[in-house]
Amino acid sequence: MSQPFRIERDSLGPVEVAADCLWGAQTQRSLINFAIGEHRFPRPFIKAFAQVKKAAALSNQKLGKLSPENAALIAAVCDEIIAGRHAEQFPLSVWQTGSGTQTNMNLNEVIANRGNELAGNARGSYRPLHPNDHVNMSQSSNDVFPTVMNVVCAAMLEELLLSLDDLRQTLAAKIDEFKNILKSGRTHMMDATPMTLGQEFSAYLAQLDFAGQQLINARAGVRELAIGGSAVGTGLNTHPQWAETVVAQISEQTGLSFMPASNKFMALAAHDGLVNLHGHLNTLATALFKMANDIRLMNSGPRCGLAEVRIPANEPGSSIMPGKVNPTQSEALTMVCTRVMGNQTTVSVAGSQGHFQLNVFKPVIIHSLMESLQLLTGAMSSFDSRCLQGLQANTTQLEQYVKRSLMLVTALSPLIGYENAARAAKYADEQSCSLKEAVLALELMEAAEYDAHINPRDMISPG
Repeated sequence: MSQPFRIERDSLGPVEVAADCLWGAQTQRSLINFAIGEHRFPRPFIKAFAQVKKAAALSNQKLGKLSPENAALIAAVCDEIIAGRHAEQFPLSVWQTGSGTQTNMNLNEVIANRGNELAGNARGSYRPLHPNDHVNMSQSSNDVFPTVMNVVCAAMLEELLLSLDDLRQTLAAKIDEFKNILKSGRTHMMDATPMTLGQEFSAYLAQLDFAGQQLINARAGVRELAIGGSAVGTGLNTHPQWAETVVAQISEQTGLSFMPASNKFMALAAHDGLVNLHGHLNTLATALFKMANDIRLMNSGPRCGLAEVRIPANEPGSSIMPGKVNPTQSEALTMVCTRVMGNQTTVSVAGSQGHFQLNVFKPVIIHSLMESLQLLTGAMSSFDSRCLQGLQANTTQLEQYVKRSLMLVTALSPLIGYENAARAAKYADEQSCSLKEAVLALELMEAAEYDAHINPRDMISPG
C-alpha cells in the first residue's frame, strides 16, 4: 500500500506533504501557519502568475541562463495551469506574508514537481527542476508578486471597460428614447422646475464618461512592471537585459502591452499605480450608486410611490406579498458599490504601508482590487441587461407631475416678482388648487397672460 504522504524539504527541514499534492514544503508550512479565513487567490490571479512564470523561463533561456529542456518543462506546466488545470494545487490563504512569498513558492513548487513528473521523475525529487534555482530564476517574490498584481489588474481592467462601454451605450439609447418626455425635476428631494427624462439620464452618462476616462488614464500606471527589481530594486542576480526581455515576453503571453517600471525601487516599496486605479474605481462606484438609487426611487410604487419609470419584473419580490416586484438590480449594484467604497479604504491604508524598500500589504491590496474589479464588471453587466435595457417611462404619471408642479411658477418670477410668485405657490399648496387658479385668485395676472408664459417645454433650456 502506498504511503498517504511524502517528505518534502526546505531550508527549515523536512515536512510531510500529502502524496497527491504537487506543492512542496514551503506551501505546506504556509497552510499550517496561516489557516486564516476562506479567501484564496482566484483563478485569474493564478493564471496571470503562470503567464509570468512562463515568460520568465523563456526569457532566462533566451539570455542563456536556463537550459532549453528546463525552460520547456516549465513552460509546459505553465500552459497546463493557464488552461485551468491543477486549480486545487493553489490552496493558500490571502492572509499570509505581506510580500506574497508563500504564493510565489506555491507556484514554484507546483511547477517544479509537475515538470519533474513530466520528465519521468518523482515528486519531491527536484530533478531536473528546482523551485528556487530554476522556476524562480532571476526573480524575487518582492518583484514577481507585484508584477503579477499589475498583470492581472491590467487584464481585469480591460474587461471592466468593456462592461462599462456596454452600459454607456444603453444609456445613450435611453437618452434618445426619453429626449422629448417631460418630467418634474427635483432638488433637495422636492419639486423643482421641468426637464426631460432624457436630460436626467444624460447626467448619468456624463458621470460614467468621466469615471471611464479616468480609468483609461490609470492604465499607464498599471502597465509598468516591477520585475527586474529583484529583492530591493537593484536587480541583484539578474542579467542586464532581464527586465526588458521578460516584460516583452509577458506582453506576448498576455496580449497586453507592458513596460519595465521606470523606478524599480518604487515598484517594490509602493503600489501607487494600483492605489490610483482603485481611486477611480471608487469614483465609478459613486456614479453607479447615484444612477441606481435614482432609478430605484423613480420606480417606487406602483401605486404609492413616484412610479415615473417601470423596470423589468425579473422575479417575485416578496415571500409574503403576492405580485410584489422589487428593484433588485438597483439593490445589487448599490451593495457592490458600498463594497468597493470599503475596499477603497483598505487599498488606501495598505498602499501607505511601504516600509523602507518593501510594501508588505501586497496580498490584501490585490485581493481588494480584484474583488472591486470583478464585482463592478459583473454588476454593471447585470444592471444593464436585466434592468436598464428594459426600463420604460411611465408617461402618464410624468405628465401629471408636470401639470401639478408648483415650481412652474419659477417662469413667472421675472414677470410678477419673486415675492408674488412665492405667494402664488404657497396659496396653491394650501388651497389644493392649480397654480393657474392661485395666480388668478390673487389677481397677479390674467388667464391669457398666464397661458402665454407657462409652457413647460419652454422651461427645459436657457431663455
